[in-house]
Amino acid sequence: MTSVICPPDLSGRPFRATVEETISAPPDEVYRGWTEKFDRWFAEPGAILMEPAVNSVYFFQSYHDGRDHPHYGRFLRVDPPHLLEFTWMNQAGTGGVETVVTIELSGTDDRTNLRLTHAGFLDEKTATEHEQAWRELIEQRLVPLVTSSR
Repeated sequence: MTSVICPPDLSGRPFRATVEETISAPPDEVYRGWTEKFDRWFAEPGAILMEPAVNSVYFFQSYHDGRDHPHYGRFLRVDPPHLLEFTWMNQAGTGGVETVVTIELSGTDDRTNLRLTHAGFLDEKTATEHEQAWRELIEQRLVPLVTSSR
């Protein structure tokens, strides 16, 4: 098992967002949505560098509210197709501090229970805003993407 370089310390930032969703697709397809198809539902197409491996860094850009938003992070835990954990940092959303997103996937050949936890926010307002945004993105973009391939 690879040790994480400089794990983030979230102890002084206790605010978190949690989203749970049941998706009519197998866990491996939902996992691919997060790793191989991220620029089809979240990042701008062609504006992504991502190789899910522990300590590997990623970059992507999204477009929201009339401007580009660069995002940066690194993978902390990778266990296909059940777990992805990565740091998440951008100026507009996290104020430039390193937060942690954990994606847990369980289920059967035709159904996935997804649990997303985004932790390490500076305040409750930002955590609540992220919870709403994640819920909308998952329901309106990820779910149609992974269920349309069935």
